[in-house]
Amino acid sequence: MLSELSGEQKLVGIKQCTKAVEEGIVSLAYVARDVAPSIVDPFLNLCSKKNIPVTEIATKKELGELCGIDVKASVAVVLKQSF
Repeated sequence: MLSELSGEQKLVGIKQCTKAVEEGIVSLAYVARDVAPSIVDPFLNLCSKKNIPVTEIATKKELGELCGIDVKASVAVVLKQSF
């Protein structure tokens, strides 16, 4: 499942990921556990409303590394194959 984050069909960052969920082009979401609830709760609620499964990752640093970026990441999503 985590291997999907290393591919090109992903987005990273709360704003981009929220927009993608709203547009219905997301198949799976990842959220770091060490993100403040005030930041991540609206995103989690949106994912729940849109029936998008969410996988928790221990830290923002680990999520960033899994995404292949050199910075921390609070949220990442895997895009649907065709939209």
